[in-house]
Amino acid sequence: MNSTARNNLFEEAPIPRAVGKLVVPTILSSLVMVLYNLADTFFVGQLNDPIQNAAVTLVAPLMLAFNAANNLFGVGSSSMMSRALGRKDFDTVRTSASIGLYCSAFFGILFSVLCLIFFNPLLTLIGADETTAGATAGYMLWTVIFGAMPSILNVVMAYLVRSEGNSLHASIGTMSGCFLNMILDPVFIFGFNMGAAGAGLATFISNCFACMYFFVLLYRTRKYTFISLNPKNLRFDKSVIKGIFAVGIPASIQNILNVIGMTVLNNLAADYGPDAVAAMGIAQKIYMVPVQVALGGTQGVMPLVSYSYASKNFKRFKSAITFLAMVFLPSMLVAAILAFIFSPQLIKLFIDNASVIEYGEIFFRVMICAAPFLVSDFLVVGVCQAIGRGKISLVFALLRKLVLEIPSIIILNYIFKLNGLPFGALIAEIVMSLIGFVTLMTIIKKFRSETLTPSETVNNKSL
Repeated sequence: MNSTARNNLFEEAPIPRAVGKLVVPTILSSLVMVLYNLADTFFVGQLNDPIQNAAVTLVAPLMLAFNAANNLFGVGSSSMMSRALGRKDFDTVRTSASIGLYCSAFFGILFSVLCLIFFNPLLTLIGADETTAGATAGYMLWTVIFGAMPSILNVVMAYLVRSEGNSLHASIGTMSGCFLNMILDPVFIFGFNMGAAGAGLATFISNCFACMYFFVLLYRTRKYTFISLNPKNLRFDKSVIKGIFAVGIPASIQNILNVIGMTVLNNLAADYGPDAVAAMGIAQKIYMVPVQVALGGTQGVMPLVSYSYASKNFKRFKSAITFLAMVFLPSMLVAAILAFIFSPQLIKLFIDNASVIEYGEIFFRVMICAAPFLVSDFLVVGVCQAIGRGKISLVFALLRKLVLEIPSIIILNYIFKLNGLPFGALIAEIVMSLIGFVTLMTIIKKFRSETLTPSETVNNKSL
């Protein structure tokens, strides 16, 4: 996207059009990402082997841990880039992009090496036992040991491209890998009889393909993009690093807490056998549809919010947030009602096992009740990341996981056994949505007061 088109999008285009251009491709990309994540569960589920399906579930926390690096260098760098664009500080834009690009690749390699060194202890930590260890190790080999770097790098590059307003290409890059994964899954799982390991191999190849798309895109747009593979642009400027980390570290910690929460949930479910673990995994994967839609919307609008905040444009700042909330809240409510009604059919799509379906229906119906509350929660976190207020998003993550969700899961498991496990997330989201609404109104009110002209300030006081 050239500078004229970028300025028009961020400064002049009507809010519905600007938000749509940024958010719709991001949501589509997020939905395809969900299908991509569901693909492994779906095709492995066709084996009708709960052990193979449990392997995909048990490795999920490690793959979720990738988001720690995604958020540190993707969310952190892209937020810094959009705010710098709003200030017309193009040197900071280039530096932020290079730091995000190279550091994400380094941390992906580091993650793989550490997981290889501690391979067997990790299997035990994530809940694998003698029954599930073999299948889990095969899936983990391709998705984590070989796959961490391309998985992290392609997501971070999508964030960087989106921060310049090029949401469409960011989404195409992500979706290309996802579609390839869905094509390759049945080939390796059934054609080569690899089971869960075949799903992992398909994921690895697909992420490598997505990385190649972004490398080609950056080469073709090198004349007007601020994102460059040239190592000369990599400068560890203290102020830039501080700005990236102010948003990226809290976002990264948030995902580490998500990993901890999922690991606790899976370990507690493992006490009830592989059927319960498989059912929990299927329910979680389907629930990721509304989660990713809400996340895609808030992440998609983030460049516009960042730019408007940095350029002191309160009207566009508030309008973008308000428009997104008005569209998302009713949509999420309708989706949750339909999903609740058809939950047995949704679970049965993934596995034809009576015990797994019975467990999965109970888990999913509880989980989906939390979907409408995601909008307020995710929106305030996204706005805080967009304006560089990472500490607020960190407080939200700590409240959600350490104060509300994880203690609730442990207590409810003790009282109600297996049926109590999914209620922890629901309790957390209801409370956090209320806190999120109050926090968001406070942020908007404060920003408005900061951008009032002297005459407006006098008029407000007289009122």
